[in-house]
Amino acid sequence: MGRYNNSKILRNREGRRYYAARTYREIPRANNDLYVITSMGDRYDLLANQYYNNPSYWWIISSANPEYVGSMFPPEGVQLRIPANISAVLNQNG
Repeated sequence: MGRYNNSKILRNREGRRYYAARTYREIPRANNDLYVITSMGDRYDLLANQYYNNPSYWWIISSANPEYVGSMFPPEGVQLRIPANISAVLNQNG
């Protein structure tokens, strides 16, 4: 299931197409979530590939850590939560 499958496609004034911004529900904490300390060069897509074997799930890690949204590179030396139950996340936000 792709992240943009159900996204609305809009056009700007110049006629360029873009996807409407999506908002996701809060991802609840679970006892089996993983916590990692970031290091230089970490990116959400690389972390998603490492923990989920799928770089396109980067948005799950980003959504679980809203205090660090705004870049594909989380700050170095911070603790990130890696949600363990991505099936539930995909079902609620799909």
